[in-house]
Amino acid sequence: MRFAAFSHHFGPSPSGAAALLTLSAALLGAAQAQQTQPAQARPAQAQPAQAPAGKPPVSAQTDRQISALAVSVGKVATGRLVACPAGLRLSPNAVCLYSPVAAGGLRPLIRGAVSAEGDWKTSGQAAALAVKQGSATPNAYVLLVPLSAKESLLVMDRAGASSPAPSVPAGVVKGQPYLLGRDLAGVVNVVSLGGGKFRLNVPGEAPLTVTVGQKSAQRANGTVDLPLAPASDGKNLIFPLSGLRALGCTVTDAPRGVTVACGSDSVSVLPIVF
Repeated sequence: MRFAAFSHHFGPSPSGAAALLTLSAALLGAAQAQQTQPAQARPAQAQPAQAPAGKPPVSAQTDRQISALAVSVGKVATGRLVACPAGLRLSPNAVCLYSPVAAGGLRPLIRGAVSAEGDWKTSGQAAALAVKQGSATPNAYVLLVPLSAKESLLVMDRAGASSPAPSVPAGVVKGQPYLLGRDLAGVVNVVSLGGGKFRLNVPGEAPLTVTVGQKSAQRANGTVDLPLAPASDGKNLIFPLSGLRALGCTVTDAPRGVTVACGSDSVSVLPIVF
């Protein structure tokens, strides 16, 4: 499953498209974490106190224009303020809102509530809208990411406020789908051996030992060539989706992401495309 990159620059800054790629990738990871955790087990910061309807609270650091944008969006999204996902390089002005409304239903409501420039631009399941907030030219944006079929996360910030370049782990092939080793919990047991080596165990199959940056993997009965080399972010194994066949697993499209089946066990996951 592939997620297309934003094909147009966002707002007046040439760094906008790259910044939104960073936000989109990070938020999609956050969305996957939300989707796989039971409601009662989610971090406390993702379930803040309910804000008064139509008047989402904003940080004291938030400037007047982004605050006004958050209020306008909050009125139609019936949202409440949440801590922005860790790892996002947002400005101190950013506001993140949780909404119990499906992303598809929010798009026309938000576009009608703000001074939009053009229409929503999509990247996979995420969508971004350029906004002229108190200015004649686009100077802010709303980023909308589905957390589930009935929940959404919204980010409002200054255009070009984020890092101009997305962080891409060394060795990954851009445009190709990958999975984190922990995403495969329940079907593949991933064990770090140190030195960039990981052992992947699937019931009924011989263990496969892979090395970050190398296509050749080792099995008791010989060498297996993977279509793409595994990578790592320094902690997690980043395994190519196409390499799962070497583990005897099958991959099929699902309504959201893909389904990975290894033997009698299966798990639904959302691949990452850098």
